[in-house]
Amino acid sequence: MAKALDGKVIIVTGAGRGIGREIALLAAREGAKVVVNDPGVASDGSGTDAAPAEQVVEEIKKEGGIAVANFESVAEAIPASKIVKQAVDTYGKLDGVVNNAGILRDAIFHRMSIDAFEQVIKVHLMGTFYVSHAAARLFREQESGSFVHFTSTSGLIGNFGQANYAAAKLGIVGLSKSIALDMQRFNVRSNCVSPFAWSRLIGTIPTETEAEKARVARMQQMGPEKIAPLSVYLLGDAAKDVSGQIFAVRMNEIFLMGQSRPIRSVHRDGGWTCESLAEHGMPALKGSFYKLDRSADIFNWDPV
Repeated sequence: MAKALDGKVIIVTGAGRGIGREIALLAAREGAKVVVNDPGVASDGSGTDAAPAEQVVEEIKKEGGIAVANFESVAEAIPASKIVKQAVDTYGKLDGVVNNAGILRDAIFHRMSIDAFEQVIKVHLMGTFYVSHAAARLFREQESGSFVHFTSTSGLIGNFGQANYAAAKLGIVGLSKSIALDMQRFNVRSNCVSPFAWSRLIGTIPTETEAEKARVARMQQMGPEKIAPLSVYLLGDAAKDVSGQIFAVRMNEIFLMGQSRPIRSVHRDGGWTCESLAEHGMPALKGSFYKLDRSADIFNWDPV
């Protein structure tokens, strides 16, 4: 069988460890030339280390694949654009981008610092925009290309202590849909993947209660290698009709996630007042309110 990414050039951000590493390795095995981007920061975004990206490149080369390391940060526009430039300078083109890079700075909302909020937004949401924007010009010219962006159920559903992360990840969903709509006429696709997988970022989740310990124990069963096949598939020509979607991957399960649509409405001739809303409007809608669910409340069965 032909390899899924034969002859393609793929960028994977945050590819030095965890999910990004597994995607880079599988993309190379499926025939892609891979730009392994990772500045080697700690889980909170501090420090730098060239070793993670270099080690992934070496592993790809040992398996007979082709890859090059890149150490730029996605959190600033010019460095992010250099990732795209390196792909083109090294391999002559670019066919796909996986926006996986991320950091965590969790805190209960009223205790969250402005810096913690801004830095997470910069890496996740702005980083996804910066890399995608630089690549989009190439994709438009060649009239082909695929984006795979990483979102999270923290944004899609909710979680404690992650207002910065949730805001960034739900913002990525809106960005992905907009890219899919704007670039459809150029045969450019854009999709989101929400992963359930153990990683060093998940390792920062507090485990103070028995419920939190049990949740983390379930997460530890789910290796990052389970996320790679869908991500690599979405980059290939076999997924040419898949765009504007949100998928979740949990061990051996793949979910197509819903998108915001009206679920109930109320109408009143002459419009509403505060009083009529209190008496009739809101009570009529309340039966369809969403609970203050967390991700673990919705995905509450053991991974399979």
